[in-house]
Amino acid sequence: MKRIWTGAFYLAIPVALAVGGWQGWSWWSWANAPVATEDAASIQLEIPAGTPAGQIGRDLEELGVVRSASAWNLWARWRRWREPAGGFQAGVYRLSPGDSMREIADRIWSGEVVEESFTIPEGWSRRNMAAYFEEREFFSAQAFLDATTDIPRDRFPWLPADLPHLEGFLFPDTYQLPSQGTTPQAVVTQMLSQFEAVALPMYETAENPPLALTLRDWVTLSSIVEREAVVPDERRIIAGVFVERLDRGMRLEADPTVEYALGIQQTVDRPLTLTQVAVDSPYNTYRNTGLPPTPIASPGQASLAATLDPEETEYLYFVARYDGTHLFSRTLAEHEAAIDRVERELSTQ
Repeated sequence: MKRIWTGAFYLAIPVALAVGGWQGWSWWSWANAPVATEDAASIQLEIPAGTPAGQIGRDLEELGVVRSASAWNLWARWRRWREPAGGFQAGVYRLSPGDSMREIADRIWSGEVVEESFTIPEGWSRRNMAAYFEEREFFSAQAFLDATTDIPRDRFPWLPADLPHLEGFLFPDTYQLPSQGTTPQAVVTQMLSQFEAVALPMYETAENPPLALTLRDWVTLSSIVEREAVVPDERRIIAGVFVERLDRGMRLEADPTVEYALGIQQTVDRPLTLTQVAVDSPYNTYRNTGLPPTPIASPGQASLAATLDPEETEYLYFVARYDGTHLFSRTLAEHEAAIDRVERELSTQ
């Protein structure tokens, strides 16, 4: 009888272990499973810096994103044992109850925070950018303008000396940033880094920049080309006209420089007046020879390239037709006739 009882006891041990293991695995499978279906609405959670793993688990359980804070803690301990140098990252996350607990944990461990995108078009000035960021509620326009007057030459030593601001060097592109905690300085750094990666190599590898343009002059002239050119096919011609005028010592007489000086933008209904064109400003290229003191906008890659490789042309003048195209002329008399033609065309519309 004793042998039978002893045998039963030893048989019960593996059975109990098997049952316990099955129950444990069943619980873990339940805890790791998604709380809802894949199409469930996501929630947004901000995790402040220094938040303990246990608190993150409790928050996720209360929000209905994970099933068990206890299971979360077990997974967190195992992950920390596997990767002692890692940890859950602070930030704002968009999390779905349709994801498993492990997928959610991996996302927070690797810091896949919610990001905002912003797009800066070619030809925008820093004031355009400032208004845009304020409208998007990133930060105030003045905060951005203040950041653009702080020249980070320690981080970007290639920036020209004596720049009053970063106009022209804030590269136009689409960027990704964290949805919260974004600063004007972070935006400026990202845009300068993109200029460094995309634009600077173009200049450094150019064999014969026209007129031996310095980096500052290249960006300045490119910004004027950017503001004048609308049709891609005309970009190199417009650059060629300006290079030819500079080479001959002629004033550029570029409307966008007057618009920049006055902080306005002319339209077909409200063109620049003679009084405006006569404004006393170092940016007014109707009054001053050479280039303005700084760029007037952020040129894109196409305008930067066109200025390094302008079309050789006999044209010295052009006038906008307000449909994106221009009429080009070789002499002042041809130019005046082109202006009359444009005015006649506009009067019949």
